[in-house]
Amino acid sequence: MELERTTKDTGPSRIKWKNIALHLILLFGCIIMLLPFFWMLSTSLKESNAIFSEFPPRWIPEKFAWSNYKDAWTAVPFDRFFFNSVIVAVSVTVLQILTSSLAAFAFARLKFRGRDTLFLVYLTALMIPFAILLIPNFLIINRLGWFDSYAALIIPPSFSAFSTFLMRQYFRSIPLELDEAARMDGASSLRIWWQITMPNSLPVIGALGVFVFLGIWNSLLWPLVVTNSKEMLTVPVGLTFFQGQYYVQWELLMAAAVIAMLPVLVVYFLAQNWFIKGLSVGSGLKG
Repeated sequence: MELERTTKDTGPSRIKWKNIALHLILLFGCIIMLLPFFWMLSTSLKESNAIFSEFPPRWIPEKFAWSNYKDAWTAVPFDRFFFNSVIVAVSVTVLQILTSSLAAFAFARLKFRGRDTLFLVYLTALMIPFAILLIPNFLIINRLGWFDSYAALIIPPSFSAFSTFLMRQYFRSIPLELDEAARMDGASSLRIWWQITMPNSLPVIGALGVFVFLGIWNSLLWPLVVTNSKEMLTVPVGLTFFQGQYYVQWELLMAAAVIAMLPVLVVYFLAQNWFIKGLSVGSGLKG
């Protein structure tokens, strides 16, 4: 009896202290991850002569230089960079969901000879680093006459082996009886994809849309390679204008970075449920 009482008394208390310790560790990790963002925001509101002259550094400026945001927006054609990023990110997101869902539907719902072998060959693209494909893709874009155009920024990233793999795994979880019932009613494969498979795959579509949008919005290397004029630059490339060879306008750079981060935050907070579901989908994939 005494042993049972001891177990009952110490069990809940141990669990409570474990939860407290876990939350403290998570809180510490959260603070460490947020410190760079706080420093970026703080620097964007400081005057240029107050960024490195204060020791210890001040997290809250004595005088808020709100004009840094206006100067960052007007120092370069940032409105054009912002517009280009929105056009490219939205277009690539829509096209990648479209192309990946069609390919995934063929690999998951249609039966044809060599399907699984072809899918394995298709997945080998995941093992090829992007740096290896950079020069061949650039040569193709240049030969097609798409250099320094929206086509160069949108078309190549619109196809993804990983997105196809993710959607194919989700499509396989949808009962085949739905397809068979639709075919008995005379529905074609394209109609089944649009009216049955896609409406039943909204979680993975929403999560993939968030992943693709964030990835394209933050992309630097490919837009840097295939664009030349200021009229076609995106936000990540535009941020490099604040960095010279011998001098960096830190207050303007941080202000521009805060502006560039706002759409990412808006998209994440509006679609955070899809983002969480996407993580659960990714962690629960099976062959």
